[in-house]
Amino acid sequence: MSAGNIGPVLVADAGSSSLRLTVFGDDGQVLAEDHSASAPGEDVSGPLRQLLAQTPSPAAVGHRIVHGGPALRSHVLVDDEVRAALGNAADLAPLHVPQALTVLDTARKVLPDVPHAACFDTVFHAGLPAAAREYAVPATWREEYGMRRYGFHGLSYAWALGRTAELLGQRPQQLHLVIAHLGGGCSACAVRNGTSVDTTMGFTPLEGLVMCHRSGSVDPGALAWLQTRHRLSADDIEDVLNHHSGLLGLSGTSDDTRDLVRSRAAGDERAALALDVFTHHCRRGIAAMAASLDRLDALVFTGEIGEDQPEVREEVCTRLTALGLTGGLRTPDDASRPAILSGPGAEIPIVVVPTGEAQQIDHETRTLLRSP
Repeated sequence: MSAGNIGPVLVADAGSSSLRLTVFGDDGQVLAEDHSASAPGEDVSGPLRQLLAQTPSPAAVGHRIVHGGPALRSHVLVDDEVRAALGNAADLAPLHVPQALTVLDTARKVLPDVPHAACFDTVFHAGLPAAAREYAVPATWREEYGMRRYGFHGLSYAWALGRTAELLGQRPQQLHLVIAHLGGGCSACAVRNGTSVDTTMGFTPLEGLVMCHRSGSVDPGALAWLQTRHRLSADDIEDVLNHHSGLLGLSGTSDDTRDLVRSRAAGDERAALALDVFTHHCRRGIAAMAASLDRLDALVFTGEIGEDQPEVREEVCTRLTALGLTGGLRTPDDASRPAILSGPGAEIPIVVVPTGEAQQIDHETRTLLRSP
């Protein structure tokens, strides 16, 4: 396809508890959108058809797929073979991929005559060096089972990298960054010369930082102990770690940092503990990612918490002086645009970039369509 206009692109972003449908025009403007705060169910065709009635028919559909598994390591147009491979990877991200496949299957039925693109969060990390990619487990696990560190939030990182480069007046290939995606899921990534070289999430989106209702990393010996000593099943453990841990498990009341900041101010000790643990693990993850870089050109926050929670940003940065970071961050005047939060005398810029996963999917889908 030529490098000219493609026409509207529908982007489907199915999360663990939400569905965002957005139609973008050729110049990136939003032509129509529908955001649901409930997980995609069997009635996806209803909101999809309603949205399509409000906009010109899309020329293509781009789907966010969290995990591509070992077989799918680049963004790809979907055919039956690709769809089968997606099904094989579904259990690697059980909170996300099954829901995304429900939306994909429905969209292919509703729009059978347009190309559908699968855009993966794992692609940004496909070139991780072996030292960051491999677990210290036997070759059988790594080679036969495909057990390795994949990394996630790649679409968010790709968008944040591009916007940070524009903000700093440099090319992505010139930058050494730590990017922290803090939202319902949380991770950090080391970007060296525009390429991911380390990240905190691993085989599944459960590893790494403390998250809203996911635990992040837990001693694997403790999980074996829960099974052998307390007779918890693997399903029970997986359910607790994915749905009842993180900020929710620590506070006992909420997985929303806004609620917890208010509760802490009112004297709630469990809310204070939840925020302390959360920000401690953020600092630990950011420092670990910085260890994979030669220098730190900027620390970048993105994701819902990273964008909207100045208290979290401040608590993270104030106690990272060993990396040359400082607190006293300003709140941006326009929350919809990338901004430098640190003062003019700061040794290392601290940047916030509004989440742009949907825009990145639109970009990747159009790139696929323009490929020969």
